[in-house]
Amino acid sequence: MQAVNLRSFKQKVSRHKRAFRSFLTRLENNPPRGLDKVTPIVEAEVWKEVDCLSCANCCKSMTPTFTVKDIKRISAHFGMTPTAFKEKWLFYEKRDKDWQNKQQPCQFLDLKDNKCSIYAVRPEDCSGFPHLSKKKMVDYMHVHKQNIIYCPATYQMVERMKGMALGKP
Repeated sequence: MQAVNLRSFKQKVSRHKRAFRSFLTRLENNPPRGLDKVTPIVEAEVWKEVDCLSCANCCKSMTPTFTVKDIKRISAHFGMTPTAFKEKWLFYEKRDKDWQNKQQPCQFLDLKDNKCSIYAVRPEDCSGFPHLSKKKMVDYMHVHKQNIIYCPATYQMVERMKGMALGKP
């Protein structure tokens, strides 16, 4: 497993973002037979190579959505009421009707070691990120289209799948 070079990653994304999104749209519109069987295999390969703790770009540049269950669990962890927790750290995004972080990077990210200070009680959105293998991959294409610009693991998964689709090893 190697450390993620965010500068290099961002350069690759800017060069390939359009092609990768187009590829994902083609998969979404015409999913190949066996896509949901290939995805977990590709995901396992990707996680052997990507070290999230050397990156934490998701925590630095995105915000999870906090469910009511997340808010109750995390506020209890801090010995706060859900209302006090929301007032201190979250805002309500009216368009999507989601509770989100007030600030970026995430207030729970320790920037010294890229570790989450509330890892054991982190939001469900964080624990599932980057949502690489789901039962029906096609239902998450819109998520992957968004995440390729933030997550080296998602980028690498799409890169590998694109190579497979083109007959490359």
